[in-house]
Amino acid sequence: MSTPALVERVRRRLIDSIADSGDPSPAVVARALRAEGVVLGDEAVLSLVGTLRDELAGAGPLEPLLREEGVTDVLVNDPDHVWVDRGAGLQSSGIRFASTDSVRRLAQRLAAAAGRRLDESSPFVDAQLPDGTRLHAVIPPIARDCAVVSLRIPRQRSFTLDELVAAGSITARGARWLRAIITARLAFLISGGTGTGKTTVLGTLLGLVAADERVLIVEDSAELRPDHPHTVCLQARPANVEGAGAVVLADLVRQALRMRPDRVVVGEVRGAEVIDLLAALNTGHEGGCGTVHANSAGHVPARLEALGLAAGLPRPAVHSLAGAGLDALIHLRRDTSGHRRLTGIHVLRLDPSGFVQAVPAIGFDQDGRSIEYAGLADLAARVRSAGIEPPG
Repeated sequence: MSTPALVERVRRRLIDSIADSGDPSPAVVARALRAEGVVLGDEAVLSLVGTLRDELAGAGPLEPLLREEGVTDVLVNDPDHVWVDRGAGLQSSGIRFASTDSVRRLAQRLAAAAGRRLDESSPFVDAQLPDGTRLHAVIPPIARDCAVVSLRIPRQRSFTLDELVAAGSITARGARWLRAIITARLAFLISGGTGTGKTTVLGTLLGLVAADERVLIVEDSAELRPDHPHTVCLQARPANVEGAGAVVLADLVRQALRMRPDRVVVGEVRGAEVIDLLAALNTGHEGGCGTVHANSAGHVPARLEALGLAAGLPRPAVHSLAGAGLDALIHLRRDTSGHRRLTGIHVLRLDPSGFVQAVPAIGFDQDGRSIEYAGLADLAARVRSAGIEPPG
């Protein structure tokens, strides 16, 4: 039976001996055990080999969670507090690290795997691992006592609309309206707070796009995996350690527009790229879409205004572009039980003063009932103008 102390002693012996391969073999582990004066049976040695592989080249104690189907987030606060989200909110995982040093080593190893540095001169990192997992880590003294690690695991496939309906995230009537928005090539944003499923729903809707359309996806970190035969994905790049070489989303949106897109998709609108996206939606690029963080649909115009102003676009111009270029706003919410669901579809409409308002069109309560609002006629007219019959 191996113990954390034994694993740590063997790990220290193996660091030099596997520097080239990074993969401890059973024979190498057996030699290290003999050097420690420990004799284990074949089954115990193989188990220790797996543990050491995770510790030296993988995610250590977190590996079982990262392999578990349905896990979306793994958060390490300190050696004794590791949290996991399996889609229903955060829960204590029961996993423990041997020490604060082991958490720090994990953070630095993961950062290195992403091609980034994590040390006193660069005490935090936001990067993507080779398998697509999003890594964020902070080490002391920025983090008070222990390195803090946050991992967001991308879904390996997109859900279908029928699956989201079956899961209760979208009602049947809501699904019909979402399908109509895609078919009519309306431009839309998906809004919601952190962890409400914006990327999941966007990936699902992109899977409904006609197969003969070319979809250009621009993301900070590649998360969208739509089930669509013609997608081209562009990913932003951070600056290197010298502070050079950064490629931001605004650059990529401009490049995407030169690649003969049928639809331009921005995974998350959160910076200067809002100007290029809104400009594209006002110059003949129909069906463009993206996600934006907002606690409510009513807050989206203010969010777009803030992003536009920060990028140097005057307030009236932001509202004019948003009002003319965006057709619909799809809002998601995560309730207190951790359940993610579609709460409503809105239309963006310029008011008499020239500012955009999010006008409710149809809402969906937690019991699956739909509520019609004044904006529904406007939404139906926009769908109908594309030659598509609005759903009932």
